[in-house]
Amino acid sequence: MKSAVLPLAATFLGLSAMTLQAQDLTLRVTHVLSTTEPMHLASERFAELVKERSDGRIAVEVFPAGQLGSNLDMYEQVRMGAPIVQISDPGYLSDYVPDFGILNAPYLLDEAGDFQKLLDSDWYKGISDKIAADHQIRVLTLNWLFGGRQIIANKPVRSPADLQNVSIRVPPNVMWIETFAALGARGETLAWPEVYSGLASGVVDAAEAPLSSLWGSKLYESAKTVSMTNHFIAYSGPIINESVYQSLDPELQQVLVTSAEDAGKYMAELVTQSQATLRADLEGAGVTFVDDVDMGAMRAATEVVYTKFPDWTPGLHDTVRALLDN
Repeated sequence: MKSAVLPLAATFLGLSAMTLQAQDLTLRVTHVLSTTEPMHLASERFAELVKERSDGRIAVEVFPAGQLGSNLDMYEQVRMGAPIVQISDPGYLSDYVPDFGILNAPYLLDEAGDFQKLLDSDWYKGISDKIAADHQIRVLTLNWLFGGRQIIANKPVRSPADLQNVSIRVPPNVMWIETFAALGARGETLAWPEVYSGLASGVVDAAEAPLSSLWGSKLYESAKTVSMTNHFIAYSGPIINESVYQSLDPELQQVLVTSAEDAGKYMAELVTQSQATLRADLEGAGVTFVDDVDMGAMRAATEVVYTKFPDWTPGLHDTVRALLDN
């Protein structure tokens, strides 16, 4: 894998050096989802805003559906200095600064909008500065609302009892693995492009994602029951190499940040407005929805997850809880 990654990085680095010397830059935005999803539409909005606000000094090309490589490959490219904007999330960022992980913790948020309290805090600024200084990752924002994540299977999930020994696809992230272990399930790590075949072939019994991803990836063709567990209310956002970011004029740095934030607001609107339509589309495809989930039992079962991360700063859960409750 390294032999494939390094030549690609060298190519990107060469392009980066040439464009920066000309006071111009072409960025490649990459994500692994389909072109129908809010994340892709937000990525396109980001590209439009950057081009407009930079007067064409920064061009942005969008590559969906893993065209440039897997998430893990793209993280490596960003860290090595390639002019790539990767759409990231706190789970992946926690591999570098563990405290990011709590932003993806189960049943953390009562309302999706409460997440902005965390993004506006000195605590969040601190972990963002740390990942930039220590790992060459500049987080432009994390306000891209991905939505509440629901479980799709061929049976209802109303409580943890319904997940006992169920194999469920999870990303290669400890937060997901610990959360579903606490709920009694067996987490199976699969790359997102492999989930459709995994569910269809019985490699996994279930998967979980926002409604937009369940629809966009056509998982409803293999499983016909969506349980509205809302176990995570997920946010994501664009990241870029810190040296690439710092090589830009402050004015262009601000263009990237404000464009990312405004694209995130646009994505939140898309996600919020699309829920009823997505549900109707899924029902039209034969999906049954389960709304009477015992949220109290689900929340209680996952409380133990907050004790599973010894690398978190002591008192982190209390710190974040205080910010949310303020």
